[in-house]
Amino acid sequence: MAMAAIPNTIERTGTAARGWAGHARVCLVQQAGSYSASKVADVGLAVLVAAANVVAISVASEPQSRSPDALAYVLGVVIGAVLLVRRRWPLAVLIASAALLFLYYSLNYPGIPPAVALAVALYTAVVAGHLRWGWPIAAFFILAGLFVVVIRKHELFLLTLAQMAQQAALLAVVLLLGEVVRNRRCYLDEVRERLQRVEAEREREAARQVAEERLRIARELHDVMAHTITAISVQAGLALDVFDDSPTQAHAALGAIRTASREAMAEIRATIGVLRDVDGGAAPRSPMPTLEQVDGLIAEAQRAGLRATAEVTGDPRPVPTAVDTTAFRIVQESLTNVVRHARANCVTIRIRYEPAALSIDVADNGTGADGSSSAGSRGQPGHRGHGLVGMMERAAALGGWLQAGPRPGGGFLVQAWLPTSAGASEEEPT
Repeated sequence: MAMAAIPNTIERTGTAARGWAGHARVCLVQQAGSYSASKVADVGLAVLVAAANVVAISVASEPQSRSPDALAYVLGVVIGAVLLVRRRWPLAVLIASAALLFLYYSLNYPGIPPAVALAVALYTAVVAGHLRWGWPIAAFFILAGLFVVVIRKHELFLLTLAQMAQQAALLAVVLLLGEVVRNRRCYLDEVRERLQRVEAEREREAARQVAEERLRIARELHDVMAHTITAISVQAGLALDVFDDSPTQAHAALGAIRTASREAMAEIRATIGVLRDVDGGAAPRSPMPTLEQVDGLIAEAQRAGLRATAEVTGDPRPVPTAVDTTAFRIVQESLTNVVRHARANCVTIRIRYEPAALSIDVADNGTGADGSSSAGSRGQPGHRGHGLVGMMERAAALGGWLQAGPRPGGGFLVQAWLPTSAGASEEEPT
């Protein structure tokens, strides 16, 4: 049956919730480990850059340059030390590194390769999205170095240009690598966010399916219980009235009560069994009621004292299961309401097979306690019980409609139109 899907839906929802909780715990552990690894990497890079600067300063030699002293080595070490906070303030670290290197050059110390001092800071800033700062700073040090060495220190232009070209190429590689990594991370973040949205949508869909199945089960229980209790009430009253005068008729009425009770218990057991099957076991699957069982409803109505008849027109054919079951439930609920409320002695059921739809009319000649209590029209409902509202919801869920109200000549009429194919055009109620 259609309701058999709910255990899997509920199980998927619970499994997904547990999966998300476990995933959150794993993420926290991974984040803690990633944070520790990042700190170790930052310390390692800071020490490496500081050591590289110290070595570069110690081996640097330029004519007309000031011999390195303690301040020169301190500047080299500090350029590496600021990298400890590069993840928190990437742009500030780049600017600080550039300012310290510029200060080193301004004090006329022997030149050291700018790529050694600035590579890590440039890469970090570009990965953080500050490429517009990275290119000017790198270009400034290349051009300034070329100017100072050639113009002020009178070095050979071609030799200096070759050396600076190597540094420029290294810095360009660092900048391009940083931009590639940044784009890759942005892409992965976008994919991750998209997957999270898909997962969230999947969870919402699962919750929606659970809610729909709960509503479906509530309707099934209402239809089964209302019809069965009405039949039992009528047959019990009949048995009580004829118990002394006609024991045979009373016995038949009690037999009808027993049969109706068994049928109701079977349907309820099948419905509730679906909810209890949460461990993946075989769910009870009894056939869903269809229009082929309308004769049984008519027989019950006749036992209740009604002259019930059914008329089928058009070309009878198999229809979708949902339409077939909904049509049966509409007839069942309509007959239940006739027995309980209409004070009728005659009811006619008309089922018409249209080319792309199924039309149902249930008309009685009763007066009812209050003809307006269940009346209403599609779009302008009056006060209704759960049964009539449930029938309307069933029809609307299939793309059809249902209306119920007093007939002009007396009695009550329930009309329903259910499409049997996607291309069916809606027929307006008459």
